[in-house]
Amino acid sequence: MKHLRLLIITCLVLVPTLCRAADDGYGYPFPGAYEATILGTPTTLKPQPPEAIPVQQRTIDVLPDLQKPEIFFYDEGVRYSLAAQEKKAPLVFLIAGTGSSNRAPKLVTMMEELYTAGYHVVTLPSPTHPNFIISASSSHVPGELTEDAADLYRLMENIWNRIKGEIEVSDFSLVGYSLGGTQAAFVAKLDEERKRFNFRKVLLINPAVNLYTSMARIEALLDKIPGGPRKIGAFFNSMLAKFTAFYREGDFIGIHNEFFYAAYKSRLLSEDEGGGLIGLSFRINAAGMIFASDLMTNGGYVVPKHKVLVQSDLLEDYFQVCVHLSFLDYFNEYFYPYFLMLRPGIT
Repeated sequence: MKHLRLLIITCLVLVPTLCRAADDGYGYPFPGAYEATILGTPTTLKPQPPEAIPVQQRTIDVLPDLQKPEIFFYDEGVRYSLAAQEKKAPLVFLIAGTGSSNRAPKLVTMMEELYTAGYHVVTLPSPTHPNFIISASSSHVPGELTEDAADLYRLMENIWNRIKGEIEVSDFSLVGYSLGGTQAAFVAKLDEERKRFNFRKVLLINPAVNLYTSMARIEALLDKIPGGPRKIGAFFNSMLAKFTAFYREGDFIGIHNEFFYAAYKSRLLSEDEGGGLIGLSFRINAAGMIFASDLMTNGGYVVPKHKVLVQSDLLEDYFQVCVHLSFLDYFNEYFYPYFLMLRPGIT
């Protein structure tokens, strides 16, 4: 049961960004946006994966004088991935989506395809991922796009200074998906001014046009679960019970796309429950973001001010509090007051 619970949470965190269902002529087999979001691309429709590529997992220290709380003892710098060609080639930076690391599945897929197409590839965590918040953010409060872009740009400059003696690069490009797509636009605008990379191409995949509107739409998915967002814990437990029973009754080797496809075909979830799962996955990402930011700023939002957390401290109570906070709570109660203090008069 413990392993099943962990796998379901992992699958929730890796749920793709909410999107509209495809047109009838597109050939995608799932008619609804929720099903498409949860199930992703069926194995039969995926291209053959490329042969194994040489990927190095690295860390880099971009804020050398930073003092980190003891509870983040494991964070030794910003984690990034490098897939390097053996010859001169263009280099592309990839920015992850909301709450995602440098090793998020969609980022890895893009890295494999771009490497196969002849690029050097560097993957970066989202500025909303705890690793970035702790080790790369100048304010440790993610969401202000110009500031996030400046943090990303500094990280990219540091990585390029580290690797430029190892590889030959002909030119630079930039890709971001979801929130990373929105941030890529701001990074590209910054590069027009600083001209460190002079990006040849910039690709925004499903970017958010208005972050506040996007947050509100995602949070609205939880309004239709029994009891609404305040009952998110009970909703998770009920979904866990459903998945557990279905798993035990079936002949499944593990939890993967085939398992979720079978659950979809059996109509295990209602439409509202499917939307609720998507909303829950974003809440889990938001919980990590809020906890990391609050500790790094000593903000007193979730953890009392000046409280020192150590390795042996149990964090479950803090997680329970954080997962009941929405992105809109974060914006109104934490993010906006923080920047209002720095920039009096902003609306």
